[in-house]
Amino acid sequence: MNVSLQQLKVFVAVARERSFTRAAREFDLTQSAISRCVRELEDAVELKLFDRTTRQVELTNAGASLERRIGRLLDEIELTLLEERAAYDGHTGVVLFASNPVLSSGWVPRALAQCASVYAELVVSVKDQPQCSVMSSVEQGEVDFGAVCVTAPVDSPLLHAQVLFTTPLHAVLPSIHPLAQNDSIEWHALRDCPLITLNADTGVRAALERVLAANELKRRPMQELGHVAAVARMVELGLGVGVLPVDAHWPSPGASLVSRPLVPETTLTTVLMHRRNRSLRPNAAAAWAQFVASTTGHARIADEVPAAAAAATQSFSWQSVRQSLLPEP
Repeated sequence: MNVSLQQLKVFVAVARERSFTRAAREFDLTQSAISRCVRELEDAVELKLFDRTTRQVELTNAGASLERRIGRLLDEIELTLLEERAAYDGHTGVVLFASNPVLSSGWVPRALAQCASVYAELVVSVKDQPQCSVMSSVEQGEVDFGAVCVTAPVDSPLLHAQVLFTTPLHAVLPSIHPLAQNDSIEWHALRDCPLITLNADTGVRAALERVLAANELKRRPMQELGHVAAVARMVELGLGVGVLPVDAHWPSPGASLVSRPLVPETTLTTVLMHRRNRSLRPNAAAAWAQFVASTTGHARIADEVPAAAAAATQSFSWQSVRQSLLPEP
């Protein structure tokens, strides 16, 4: 079956206008050209679509059924094309962004506000996902770009990643806790404390595993939760010492608790990433630039993205980082 988009559009116009003459005016064609187009469509689908008389044009049952379905499809095609065209205008359309829930409740809203303040017509749609899902979504092209937390950069042919900020891990505890009297806390001081931290979905576990191994500390059973507020509540109730990333980019553990930097310092690095072999659409590049600007305080325009990204981009291994984030069997 060989049916053209033009034939379908002409058919819908004739069905809507109930007139070959008015449809011809809409397409700036002759009435005979419109009639020929409809006849060719009827031949292609092997259905009679209109009952024609000298005074009126009426849809057959088959024509009415086809018009309802084709009309919706043409509207969807037109909307899709308009959205894609808007994406290449650079400052409009929809950008898909993925992030883990903890980042989405901390730094991400500020990045969204930064983007909205510069590009009012650009919509950034956020998908909250575990870190492994964020990275899968980026790799498979389901989102334009994403943000994750990692512990170490390594080479990869798959992803481009730009470092945004680095956050130290702190001990979080009630102000009356004996360790709270110190300006900083050494890791070995936590060896007898129940630990409460964020789970692998947030990227914290990989950093914690690394520091426990580096300081030859036997891993204790830990409570691993998905939200900073849950960690803070358990610490408030005296169930253990929290280990959390603490700075202005992460959600605050709350005014009822204090945080102390852990030494030797252990950090998490938050990065933006997109597929190495897939250039960002102009509107996604514009959003990317504003996400970066939200961490530096300096707004950037979309035209600056290629040079800025090339200068600041580092490569991260999909396999290595993903493996560090997977739950233990």
